[in-house]
Amino acid sequence: MNNFAFYSPTEFVFGKGTESQTAELVKKYKGTKVMIVYGGGSVVRSGLLDKVKKYLDEAGIAHVELGGIQPNPTDPKVYEGIELGRREGIDFLLPVGGGSVIDTAKAIAMGIPYEGDFWDFYMNKVVPEKAIPLGVVLTIPAAGSEGSGNTVITKLDGLKKLSVRTHGLLRPTFAVMNPELTYTLPAWQTACGVTDMMAHIMERYFTNTEDQEVPDRMCEGTLKAIITEALRVMKEPENYGARANLMWAGTIAHNGTCGVGAVEDWASHFMEHEVSAVYDVTHGAGLAVIFPAWLTYMASHNVGKVAQYAHQVWDVPESDDKKAMALEGVTRLKSFFHAIGMPVTFKELGIEHPDIDLLVKKLHENKGEYVGNYVRLNAQATREIYELANQ
Repeated sequence: MNNFAFYSPTEFVFGKGTESQTAELVKKYKGTKVMIVYGGGSVVRSGLLDKVKKYLDEAGIAHVELGGIQPNPTDPKVYEGIELGRREGIDFLLPVGGGSVIDTAKAIAMGIPYEGDFWDFYMNKVVPEKAIPLGVVLTIPAAGSEGSGNTVITKLDGLKKLSVRTHGLLRPTFAVMNPELTYTLPAWQTACGVTDMMAHIMERYFTNTEDQEVPDRMCEGTLKAIITEALRVMKEPENYGARANLMWAGTIAHNGTCGVGAVEDWASHFMEHEVSAVYDVTHGAGLAVIFPAWLTYMASHNVGKVAQYAHQVWDVPESDDKKAMALEGVTRLKSFFHAIGMPVTFKELGIEHPDIDLLVKKLHENKGEYVGNYVRLNAQATREIYELANQ
C-alpha cells in the first residue's frame, strides 16, 4: 500500500424523509442565496422540487433555479449557470438529482469565482483553487458525485468529455440521501446506476499496487453486495432495504474509500467517455460494454488480479489456469449485466457500426499516448479493446 491522503468532509444525512432537513443543512453551511440545479422530469413530477423550495422559503433562504440539465451534461448549461450565479450573487449551490446535475453544479461552482473560461480546468490548463460551496439532494444512486471531488462535462464543440478530479475542493458539504426517492426510477436507469458504481470500484480494484488487503476486501465485498441487491431491486423496485444498500454503495464506490493507497486505472472510464460523447449513450450502459472487453484483454496481458476478481466476486473455483478463471469471471459478469437489462456489445447498445478509428483518435488526443495503469494502453491496445466490445 502506498502513502495516501484521504479527505472526505461531506456530511451524509441518510434515510427516510431526510429531504426535510435540506434548508437546515444549507443554513449550517452558511448558504444565504441558493441556486437550485435540477434536470426537470422526475424531480418536478414527484413534487420533490416544490418541497425543497418550500423548505428554503420557510427558512427564509433566497433561491434561484437552473433546470433542464440533461444526461451526459454539456457546457452550455454550465455557462448559463455561471452567468446566473454571478448576476444573482448566489453563495451556495443545491443540485437536486443525480450525477449529471451534481457534476454541472460543481462546474458552475468552480466557474463563478474564476475570471477565465471554466473549461480551462477540464483541459488541465489551470488547477481550481476556489469554488462556491454546494450541498446535494440525491435522487439517483450511480455516479457517486455526492461524495466525490470529481466532475465530468462534455464540451459540444469537438465532443470532448473530460473530467476534473480534486482532493477536497468540490466535495459537497452535505448529501441528503433518502432511498425512498429512488423507488420510481425506471429499471433501465437503476441498472445503469448499478453498472456505474461497480465500474467505480473496479477502476480502483484493478491495480498493481501490492499489500492492498483491506481495500481489496472492501472492493470485493461491496461488489458482491451490489450484485445481490441489484437482482433484488429489479424484482422489488420499492424494497427499501435493497434501495438503501444500493444508494450507500454508490457513494462509497466513488468517495475514495475503496482505492486508498493504490495506483488506480480508469482506462475503461476514459474509453467509455468517448463512446458516450460521440453517440450520446447512457454512461452506465456504455461501461457495461467496455468493462467486459477491457477485462477480456487483461486476461491475456495481466491476468493475476482478474483471476482473483473472478474467484472472490463471481465464485469461480480456483485453478492453475488463471486465464480460464479470468474469462469465466467475464462470462459471469456479462450474464449479470444481461440479467439486469444491460448491453454487453456495441450492437446491443444500439451502435451497429461504431467508428472505432474515431474513438481511438479522440481518446488519445484527449488523454495522451497511453491510458490506464493496470496495463498502460497505447492506441493499438485500445483499438483491440474497442474491437472486443464490437464482437
